[in-house]
Parts: sequence; C-alpha cells; structure tokens
Amino acid sequence: MLEKYKVILASNSPRRKELLQGLGISFKVNPKNVDENYPKDMATKQIPEYLAKLKVAPFVPEMEENMLVITADTIVCLGDEILGKPANSVEAASMLKQLSGKTHQVLTGVCILTHDKEISFTSTSDVTFKELSKQEIDHYINNFNPYDKAGGYGIQEWFGYIAVERINGSFFNVMGLPVHQLYEELKNL
Repeated sequence: MLEKYKVILASNSPRRKELLQGLGISFKVNPKNVDENYPKDMATKQIPEYLAKLKVAPFVPEMEENMLVITADTIVCLGDEILGKPANSVEAASMLKQLSGKTHQVLTGVCILTHDKEISFTSTSDVTFKELSKQEIDHYINNFNPYDKAGGYGIQEWFGYIAVERINGSFFNVMGLPVHQLYEELKNL
C-alpha cells in the first residue's frame, strides 16, 4: 500500500510516529511550524480537523505528484472546555482532578494531502476515568511526562492502565492517531 507515494508525517509526536509505523508504511517525519490558532467562535468538534488542515497548508506549494502528507491534531474536551497540554505540574494536577470520575472526549482531526486531493476527518472517543486519588495523580506527574499530551495524560502509560474504566471509540485515537480510519482512507486513495 502507498508504494507510489513518498509519505510525510508532519508531526513531532512520538506516538503518531509509532502508530503509523505499526501500519507498515514507510515515511519521513517533517513537521512545519504553524501558528495553531482557530476562530474563538468555532465549534469544539470542528477544531481538530481545522488545525490538521492548517498544518498541511505549508506543504501545498511544494507538493509533487508522488507526495502524500499526513497531519493530525488531538484535543481533549470535558464538556465544552478544551484541556490542552499542561504547562507545569500544577496545571497537570488540575486537569487530572477535573477528569477524575468523569467521561471526557478525545477528538483527533486528520488531514491527508496528495498532489490532487485533500481528505480530512475527525475521530471521537469517549474516555471514562475512575475516581483518582491525589497520590495517583502525584505519582503520574512525578514519574511520567504529562506535559506533551493534551489533557495531561498518556493512555498508553501507567496512568492509562490505572485510570481508564472504559473507552467508547478508538483506543489509538486517544493516543493521537485513529489508525483504523486512516488506514481505510489511505487504502481508498
């Protein structure tokens, strides 16, 4: 699959790199710096796909016939509030306390760009956490890296093992790339 394309993953995320490798696709990592701002009145569910499209825009002028670029953006929402990447341990603890005992949504927008086509979609997963103790939250923050993850947690790490009661939707979407849906779109190119 995709033998005729030079595939570029425009993301610095080690999780997205790992997930794309899991599909057996050869690719290079080449993210571009993009100002990730969106209109303040934009509906929450539209934001990840909007940002994924924003991330693909710098590639448009340099697209060659055999190029294929994949971009993605993941947000964590509790109701209408977006929980971004925490800047410090206080923000991380606050986010994890907010998520404790509740169901939140993880939305990942993906954009695929070829020389003659742009495909985009959003995948949504509902994640339910158990009630978390202060000790569990502190242990995670002190022993892992919550700062490069939307919502302040990685589902594939210790915290995901102990906190997640259930998921409705794709596990890999929560990691940052809905590979099942991406695979179907790539297969149909």
